[in-house]
Parts: sequence; C-alpha cells; structure tokens
Amino acid sequence: MRHQYMQRHGETVMTETLFADRIVRFLYSEARESAPRLFRALTGARVSHLLSVLNFDLPLAPTLLGSRKFLTSCGVDLTECLGDPGQFRTPRQIFERKIRYWESRPMPEDEGAIVSPADAKVLVGSLHNQSPIFLKGKFFDGDELLGNEKPVWHRAFDGGEFAVFRLTPEKYHYNHTPVSGCVADFYEVRGSHHSCNPAAVVELVTPYSKNSRVVTVIDTDVPGGTQVGLVAMVEVVALMIGAVVQCYSEVRYERPQPVTKGMFLRKGLPKSLYRPGSSTDVLLFQAGRVRFAGDLVRNMGRCDADSRFSLAFGRPLVETDVAVRSLVAMRQE
Repeated sequence: MRHQYMQRHGETVMTETLFADRIVRFLYSEARESAPRLFRALTGARVSHLLSVLNFDLPLAPTLLGSRKFLTSCGVDLTECLGDPGQFRTPRQIFERKIRYWESRPMPEDEGAIVSPADAKVLVGSLHNQSPIFLKGKFFDGDELLGNEKPVWHRAFDGGEFAVFRLTPEKYHYNHTPVSGCVADFYEVRGSHHSCNPAAVVELVTPYSKNSRVVTVIDTDVPGGTQVGLVAMVEVVALMIGAVVQCYSEVRYERPQPVTKGMFLRKGLPKSLYRPGSSTDVLLFQAGRVRFAGDLVRNMGRCDADSRFSLAFGRPLVETDVAVRSLVAMRQE
C-alpha cells in the first residue's frame, strides 16, 4: 500500500517514496514472527551502526561527486545549504548538512508560538480520552516513553497533548528548540533501533518508546520562556541512527555546546543532530496548555489521502509536511 501525506502549503496530497520499503515490511512482518532472534539482532545498536557505515560513510562514486542531479534526487535544496555542496564526498556529509535556517526557515514572531523542531511529517494528538484528537497508544506508551525511572514526569504529562514528527532520510537532520525555557531535566533512555517507516510503526506496537532516546524536559514558565508549562522533547533514534549529538548553538551553528540541566534554551535554535537515516521527535505538553494549528488537525481527518496510519487506527490519520521553526501550536490563553 502507498503512503500519502499533505503538503502544508497548497494542501496537495503527496505520495511518499519510502526508503527500503520492501525490506522494512519483510523485517517487521515475516522476520519478526518467524525469526525473532534475527529480528532482535537486526534492530540492535551494533547492526544499526554497521548499516549506517555501509550506507552513509562510503565515498560517492567519482562521477557523482558534487553532482547536482544526485543531490536534488535526494530532495536536497542546494540553494539553502551552508557552504559548497560540491565539497560533499559521502552521503553522511549530505544528510548532516547545515542550512541557512535564519533565511530559509522563518519563525513566527508571536512569543506564545510553539514551533516545529524539525523538517518532518507531523501528527498531533491527545492523551485525554475526552479530547476530539484522542489517540490510543500506538506510537508510544506515555510512561514508557519518558523512562520507567522518571515517574515525576509521567504525572506531569498525564492527559496532555503530543505531536509526533517523523524525519525521513532526505530531510535536514538538525533538531531545533520548539520553545524557550529552562532545562528541568535531561537524560538518555537505552533501547532498540527500530525503523520509523510507517509499516514498522503499524506492525510494532509503541516503537517510539522502545527505541533509544534522549529526553529533554523544558520549563517554559520562567522569565523569557514561552509560558506553556512543561514541555518534553523526546529525540528517538531509529534504524541506522546511532546517536543524537547535542550541539545547542546560540548563534547559527557557532560554538555548539551540550545540553545540561539548568541551561536556558531559546526557541528556534539548533539543539541536536541526528546521524543519517530516519528518526522521530516527540513533543509532550501538559494538559490544557497548548492549542494545535488548525490545518494540522484538519489534515489528519482527510479522506482523500491513503495513509498507512489510517489503517492502524481505523480512522483517517494523515500527516502534514512541516518545516523546522514553523508554527505547530499556540499557547492556550
């Protein structure tokens, strides 16, 4: 089955080219059931790293070095790259590229705006069963997502809202801060390296809370903050994503520094970098603190797009393609 999503501007239905789709569907259907040991090995950290090296670190063929045709076939807009694309020598350099985000990714000026942490396809939902966008746990288990050792955050986000941002391999792989605030907690949760392909998500219950991930809890109710309560930003690794490199930069990409507790993060700035492949960001909000952008909610209910998520949930559930630093929600007044 094809997988479609909505282009945000123009409301055009787009068909996604899913990388290694046949392999992923085989792995998460037949192999997972008939060869569970092989399945566990293939979704472990060691094999994921090996696949990453094979796919992204081998040099490009000489005829492809700096090739505009090759780069554009990956969905890369050469005009927004920082530096000379002709200097790219491996696929990793392409996927870990820097862009002039201050020019190509404008950010809303409203202080109460919550912005997208990535160039990604997004779904929004609620953990409250009385909400019109209530979604039962398929993408993640809320408590498990935040780590079993952190019950304080389980209670903080109980019944709140969430947004799932699915990055695909051709996307810009830097994550940016969705809100301004002070880091209340920062920690890693170890797990597997499952694919973020929609077929894998549909077949494997709550994959995002089974993968290795980095959790940053941001308190926005501080001077200079976005004033939307606590926000959890969960950066989820995936197949061929070996790590999330924390590299917060106050000025463009200059003087990157690791994220630590107590640090103040300003909205819209580079926070971290995914290694190549596909990956996912999950944002959690406290109940009643945010209101999602209307077009994102409307697009989810479209019946004219074929989404694999619609089959999994038994209702229309269509993603919208969003740009990093673009509006995804507003402060609930």
